[in-house]
Amino acid sequence: MSVADDEKDAGGPGVTIDVRRGAPTEEELAALIAVVSQAYTGEASEAVAEETRCRSGWELSARSMRQPLNRDLGWGRFG
Repeated sequence: MSVADDEKDAGGPGVTIDVRRGAPTEEELAALIAVVSQAYTGEASEAVAEETRCRSGWELSARSMRQPLNRDLGWGRFG
């Protein structure tokens, strides 16, 4: 059993629901579609992509900066 034909007639997006076992009634299929549609709508409204923050020129050039020299070592290691 497929609901895609009904949705195409109604101008919907053409989602297909295939029943693998049993023989649901029209009311059961309508309830299923209502619940899944409501869950999808709620999830889609909460799904927000994070804004990508642009890096400033300083942040881009600071990557190549090295750490300060450790002056405590002295010249003793060079012989």
